[in-house]
Amino acid sequence: MAKLVECVPNFSEGNNKEVIDAVAQAISRTSGCVLLDVDAGPSTNRTVYTFVGSPEAVVEGALSAARVAVQLIDMSRHSGEHPRMGALDVCPFVPVRNVSMDECVTCAHIFGQRLAAELSVPVYLYGAAARDESRKALPSIRAGEYEALPEKLAKPEWSPDFGPPTFVPRWGATVTGARTFLIAYNINLLCTKELAHRIALNIREQGRGPNQPGRLKKVQGIGWYLEEENMAQVSTNLLDFETTPLHTVYEEICRDAQKLNLPVVGSQLVGLIPKKAMLDAAEFYIKKEKLFILEEEQKIRLVVSRLGLDSLSPFHPRERIIEYLVEAGEVDGGLVARPLGAFVRAVGARSAAPGGGSVSAAAGALEAMKLPKNTPEEQERRMSAMQQGLKIAVGVPYGLAEKVSGLWPGLKELARHCNLACKSDIQVGAKMLEAAVFGAYFNVMINLKDITDEKFKLVVSRSARAPPGGAAEGAKVAVTSGPSCPLGPRQDAWGCSGEGSSGLSSGKLRILSPHRCHRRSLGCWKRRSKARRSCWHSSTSGWPEKGSGECSGGSAVANTAGKYSCPCLGSVGICH
Repeated sequence: MAKLVECVPNFSEGNNKEVIDAVAQAISRTSGCVLLDVDAGPSTNRTVYTFVGSPEAVVEGALSAARVAVQLIDMSRHSGEHPRMGALDVCPFVPVRNVSMDECVTCAHIFGQRLAAELSVPVYLYGAAARDESRKALPSIRAGEYEALPEKLAKPEWSPDFGPPTFVPRWGATVTGARTFLIAYNINLLCTKELAHRIALNIREQGRGPNQPGRLKKVQGIGWYLEEENMAQVSTNLLDFETTPLHTVYEEICRDAQKLNLPVVGSQLVGLIPKKAMLDAAEFYIKKEKLFILEEEQKIRLVVSRLGLDSLSPFHPRERIIEYLVEAGEVDGGLVARPLGAFVRAVGARSAAPGGGSVSAAAGALEAMKLPKNTPEEQERRMSAMQQGLKIAVGVPYGLAEKVSGLWPGLKELARHCNLACKSDIQVGAKMLEAAVFGAYFNVMINLKDITDEKFKLVVSRSARAPPGGAAEGAKVAVTSGPSCPLGPRQDAWGCSGEGSSGLSSGKLRILSPHRCHRRSLGCWKRRSKARRSCWHSSTSGWPEKGSGECSGGSAVANTAGKYSCPCLGSVGICH
């Protein structure tokens, strides 16, 4: 599989949509880069972009974004809650797939060198890319922030790794490096900024200084206030979520907040998160609450609920979990293109398909693919096995089409004698059978193109054309057929309106339910005494009215009072 690197540049603009969009477009237009997420924060006045690509592509994407930012962002006018020191504040490179940390270090070095040379700005290296131990931690480099840069750059110990040691007011300075996946995670509190920061000092690894370290390893933290949400946050960076998991940070902050009688009202993820971090949190809550959850989707939903990840905005896993985004950008071709794990989950899901047929097909394909292909004879045997598998694949939908074709006569007969209340069932059933034939036909045709046996293709393609035509005709007849009227000529397929045969002088007799007559429904119903019936006939307005008369077992007959006898036609008649 191709090498994949994630780049997460943080730009010091979170309010001007035009600037935010311009930087995003610069990344998207870079060949080989896929922009996954843009997370802007008004209070922090900062936007985090996440994109992936090959090592070479992400370097070009970050440079393209920087070229736009240098024209549109002026750090001399910038203010925000988040610590910062430059227009492009920090630009880390993260290994995602088939890439080592050393390769990401190389990306950071190339990017830093080219950025400094092109824009004449100071650039520092941090994390795994740092050349000095004192510069490994980002907060150490960023201490004093933008405002302290003029004095800082004048000190030899803070000479930049690339670029001139001069202060550039519009730009400031940039930090680039290589690191493992960092999770930016904020917990919401209804309190002041000072109280939120107090909790941050308790839990972050740095604590309040060397003599008062915090409780959580590999965690950075700060307290700030979100004006647009009217609440405070403990903002954290999880430098290694396997050392300190997501749920641990949340639970520890909840514990401190409870001691201070402060309400926690959910949390927020900034940017993307690895799937494993979400599933680890799910396992914690499943064990804690003694739950039984197996499906990945439901586990993630549990974490969203327990951590309140949708408290500030909707949390869509397919847009926030990096593995899902990478898969969505790469996978095309449906079930065949899915990785093994996704295929197994699809088969195990509570749905009719994919099922045994798909599993059998996969097993057969694997069996054919593993056949030896070293000699011409082995290659021929392998190809023959694969061709035979394709013929079987064609035979399944072809057989389905033939099976359905044999059902039309019975369906037509059923339509003629069914209960009128089943009208829509017959119609839908006919259309579903028709759709099954058309689906089978197109499945046959799509598999035929890979078969090399031209005679087989010709025979099947010719014979496969008949079922769709027959299905269309059969569905049409079944849908328009209906019960016949026992009282006279049928005027439409599903209701009957006919003239009485023995002097019906006062209008048409309309039988709405000619084949089954249930008690208290339109039609005839049996009285408890002397087998008398009541009969429904039409008035001049066309709506049925009730008359009464003997059930004579024959045609409806008008008497001098304008009442009718009700025909009793046994099992197929109106009255039962």
